[in-house]
Amino acid sequence: MKKVKPKGVVYSTETGRICPGCGHPQKQCCCSSRQAPHPSGDGVVRVSRQTKGRKGAGVSIITGIPLADAELKKIAKTLKQKCGTGGTVKNGVIEIQGDHRQILVESLVQLGYKAKLAGG
Repeated sequence: MKKVKPKGVVYSTETGRICPGCGHPQKQCCCSSRQAPHPSGDGVVRVSRQTKGRKGAGVSIITGIPLADAELKKIAKTLKQKCGTGGTVKNGVIEIQGDHRQILVESLVQLGYKAKLAGG
């Protein structure tokens, strides 16, 4: 049998979670194992509709917002409230349940983004 080497400290009561790559607290991590920011793109926020993998239920997909996940969640919350429906943030993409593309484009323009409809 192989011997399993201990990985080191995972959590410290003083500093919280420890990065496995550099050994620093996760808030002060300096290695490349941290997530990279989402690419900035061309500056246009695209709103499209998608049903793939959802058993026919459509969702409005918002891509191209160059923000971190925390800020995306705040924007998603306001957009969900304006549409009166649910949604989520996955991999830098906001998904809003239902076909609310027009409302979403108008709301994003009011928030100061250059938004347009994408897809068919």
